[in-house]
Amino acid sequence: MRIALFYTAVESFNFFADQLDHEFKSRGHETFIYDMMNPPDESPHSLAHFVEFVSVKVDIAVCFDGIGVRQEELINTWDAWDTVVIDILMDPPLRFHPVLEKHPKNYRLFCCDRDHVEYVRRYFPTEVPFVDFMPHVGVLPAQDTPVVPYSERKYDILFCGTYYRPQDRLTAPNRMLKEHPYIQELYQLMYRNLIADSDLKLDQALLLTLEQIELAVSEDTLKTLLSYMDNVDWAIRMYQREQVITVLAEAGFELYLLGRGWENHPCAQYPNVHRIDDRIPYEQTLAYMADAKINLNVFPWFKSGTHDRIFNTLLQRSLPLTDRSAWADNYFTDGEDIAFYDLKYLEQLPLIAGRLLNNPAEAEKIIQRGYEKVARDLTWTNCVDWILDAVLEYQSQREHSLYGNAEMIQTDDNLGASQPQVSEEFITFGRQIKPVILGLIANEHWNEAYSMTEQLLNLLPDDPEVLEMRQEIMRHIL
Repeated sequence: MRIALFYTAVESFNFFADQLDHEFKSRGHETFIYDMMNPPDESPHSLAHFVEFVSVKVDIAVCFDGIGVRQEELINTWDAWDTVVIDILMDPPLRFHPVLEKHPKNYRLFCCDRDHVEYVRRYFPTEVPFVDFMPHVGVLPAQDTPVVPYSERKYDILFCGTYYRPQDRLTAPNRMLKEHPYIQELYQLMYRNLIADSDLKLDQALLLTLEQIELAVSEDTLKTLLSYMDNVDWAIRMYQREQVITVLAEAGFELYLLGRGWENHPCAQYPNVHRIDDRIPYEQTLAYMADAKINLNVFPWFKSGTHDRIFNTLLQRSLPLTDRSAWADNYFTDGEDIAFYDLKYLEQLPLIAGRLLNNPAEAEKIIQRGYEKVARDLTWTNCVDWILDAVLEYQSQREHSLYGNAEMIQTDDNLGASQPQVSEEFITFGRQIKPVILGLIANEHWNEAYSMTEQLLNLLPDDPEVLEMRQEIMRHIL
């Protein structure tokens, strides 16, 4: 199959695209990565080369967070080729309402949190007819990658991620707040509700807050409020990161922080709190993880979801110490292949971390069991399996829906025979494909034109235009 991928302004997504590209190519698929940051024409990922690539049918387009399906011209391209678009959300769907409302026709959405799946099904049941769960995955090192002996690792506890002051994020500029400043009070109360109950989902917190202030809103207004509460999402994430680091710092653990903004943390000046670097490429963080005894994780409010930080930690032979999610609770076993702490009982976190650091043999056993499980189930190889399975399942369902309801009819010439009546939808689809084939002929892509024409003849065997196109193609091929 021919598959399109994307480079964007998000560095980690570019790394993910490279992982998918390598895996697809290893299976014999033809791929192209389009750099949406507009490199010069000589770049192998330029717009000019992308236009050339999409002049022939593209079977699949894979993107992250909707980047690759938002622009009108890309939507038209995928629709013209009947491309199956796989959109993998790495962040909550509340950030992507415009994408969920307008996208290509063969749109398959995947979320990394089961609650996000339910969110889309509730608020976009018509706009997004297909949405399902797909966990994050981690990077499996090459077999010859050396493993740093556990006792010789440089970092006791490492956290890789960004930090912002929670209140700064909560009050960051926002078009909704500028036009309706009273809504800031609503979001402030919602934020306090999330602090008070870390089990609340974001949409639950909004509904609770509306109930508290006795404000009834329509479903459309509710969706609008959800779409503009990105600041609340960021603020509660940062609040929990701040609390977790503070508890460990004040307990005297040697903490190492890799990412932007940690100079603003209340404990930044503690002698046992060390900032390694401001920001480095995604791939380079893996080596830091491999040199840590414990990698700390704080879920970004994914209450029924996953995070690649956990999987990368285990695949780099380190120990993840993480708060819980419903998915993680179901997949892992505390003390067996992972180490959990509870956001509601952070006073216990130093005891858990201390026990793990003081029992390296136990920690290494947990790492080994977790490594084996994640290496089997949650790598980029698995991700490509899921993508291809989703595409094949969709194509099979679509073919069945187009052919499956065909009525069997009898003819006077052969009363014992029957043949399927092709659905009107399939005939319409066949007519839409004609201009595509004419475009292939105009660009002298004879083999692709021949293949599509043969398929079209199965739908429209007596169509004079299709027969004429086939004759022209055959003259050039033969």
